[in-house]
Amino acid sequence: MKREKTIKRKKVIDFRTSFPDEESAIKYYEKVRWGDNVVSPFDPTSKVYKCKDGRYKCKNTGKYFTYRTGTFFANSKLDFRDWLYAMTMIANHKNGISSYQLANDLDISQKTAWYMLHRIRAAMAKENTQTLSGEVEIDETFVGGKNINRHKDKKIKKCQGRSYKDKVKVFGILERNGKIIAQVVPNTQARTLVPIVKKNVEAGSTVYTDGWSYKGLEKKYEQRSVDHSKKFYGITYVTDDGEIIEITTNRIENAWSIFKRAIKGTYIHVSKKHMQRYVDEFVYRFNTRKISKNDRIELLLRYAA
Repeated sequence: MKREKTIKRKKVIDFRTSFPDEESAIKYYEKVRWGDNVVSPFDPTSKVYKCKDGRYKCKNTGKYFTYRTGTFFANSKLDFRDWLYAMTMIANHKNGISSYQLANDLDISQKTAWYMLHRIRAAMAKENTQTLSGEVEIDETFVGGKNINRHKDKKIKKCQGRSYKDKVKVFGILERNGKIIAQVVPNTQARTLVPIVKKNVEAGSTVYTDGWSYKGLEKKYEQRSVDHSKKFYGITYVTDDGEIIEITTNRIENAWSIFKRAIKGTYIHVSKKHMQRYVDEFVYRFNTRKISKNDRIELLLRYAA
């Protein structure tokens, strides 16, 4: 079934022109979620009747539902247009949007805006479940303020080198020319990180590391390393067969730079408790960087359901 072509919004600022009222926003979402035929969330095989007040009835179960049923905004009292605006902003702004800015835009409380953004990040987490293959780069990063900048009574002892007791540890795997997955981890020990690689990277792939020991990968993967401790950041050479080998982890390190700029520039401070949600937000934008803004929003709307 061919889906009707939707409006292409080249700029985020076009939002209010594309959706001048609540009805236009609802119709847009129903089109994204169901296409030309409404599907019952209770029985996909059932015939559906359209009722008044925007409700539908599932013939087989006798239950009523709306476009919100089965989504994270099902019990929200906010207009769907507000939800759509929030999703557009967080998906298409390079560094996201803070709850204070969203609250100001929608004229709602900061607490409500914070709640909205975290529900949206929960939907974005569906993108952070990829299976990667081929050539992948793995690396850890540490997120948080510098200990040297803290007040004397808040400084944390013995947190140098890889012993960042004051920072949140995030581990990532990036497929070259592809997607990334990332998650907050309790430590950077091989026994913690290697199972994550084995779970999310196909056996037989080539894994590039920064020289840190990942004991346990050698049986199922070809591991190539660049030793940063010796100020060595990469090398490219051509084999006798003409294959170009690029030993580096620059790509995932660049991804971490983007992530940290968003944290520092937009959110200023993120608690350890909620760090994974911000990681999921970053992964969603990174993995959808090659598609249009409109397609990025539509994907997020489908994840919401």
